[in-house]
Amino acid sequence: MSSYTVLTKLFAGPILGARCYSKIGFIGLGNMGSHMAKNLLKMKCELTVYDSNKSAVINLMEAGANSASNLAQVSRDAQVIISMLPSNEHVLDVYTGENGILSAAKSNTLLIDSSTVDPSVSQLVALQAQERNLRFIDSPVSGGVNAAKDGTLTFMVGGTEMNFNDAKSILETLGSRIVHCGDVGMGQAAKLCNNMLLAISMIGTAEAFNLGQKLGLNAKILADIINSSSGRCWSSDLYNPVPGILPNVPSSKNYEGGFGTTLMAKDLGLAQSAATRTQTPIPLGSLAHQIYRTVIAQGYSNKDFSVVYQFLKGQI
Repeated sequence: MSSYTVLTKLFAGPILGARCYSKIGFIGLGNMGSHMAKNLLKMKCELTVYDSNKSAVINLMEAGANSASNLAQVSRDAQVIISMLPSNEHVLDVYTGENGILSAAKSNTLLIDSSTVDPSVSQLVALQAQERNLRFIDSPVSGGVNAAKDGTLTFMVGGTEMNFNDAKSILETLGSRIVHCGDVGMGQAAKLCNNMLLAISMIGTAEAFNLGQKLGLNAKILADIINSSSGRCWSSDLYNPVPGILPNVPSSKNYEGGFGTTLMAKDLGLAQSAATRTQTPIPLGSLAHQIYRTVIAQGYSNKDFSVVYQFLKGQI
């Protein structure tokens, strides 16, 4: 497992519509989780952290957090537990493992998993949580590292109306948009469908700009046309993959930062698994998955997913 964090939260003052929880656990202190934890500290939350990455722990302790020793300590003390973990296996281990959250959490604890995993994983954890009188929701996020840092994430939440309402005031300290998508697993479903479409649209945008330039068309002129015409999309307008069209996107920064190709391939793999299980045809999603796996195989796993433009140009 990559990391764990524990948060203990005491609202310094009233938050409109908030239900005040005295103690919150947060598990998973990677690039996203660390920023989320720091935003809770900015809201004057009392924070206790644990992480296998000692430097990550020290970083948060210097910002005002305390530390804990293990998952059992998180679970015994917390009224709410938030997790931000890398994969299906990590989520299952943290929640359902021998010494996991479900084995030690107090009755009626609210569990909020912001990892991106297969909807069936969220549903399995929710079922086991319910058997132990625990409350579970899935709440994957959109927006990436910058939004995590700025506290402007979008949360896609799956769970009961009551659990959603109880979680909302906490998630509002971390994001600007909190959407109830339906029952447990529907947050994950929304996230996977969105990211599959994003990958397809990015590849299509990269293809169009590559063709335009091969035909002799200036990329900035093509961007102006596309973004005022029917081909306009987020990938062309706000995250253009061609260097120099937009100044503050990864393509103009050597494809550094942003949303990595490894993460995109992971989400596409989850979408492929869900499509196989539900017998849903996703020909373009499957092709996008293979393209991003090829980009990774060529050594660009740490680049932003818009680097697919360079792949299609044959420059990587």
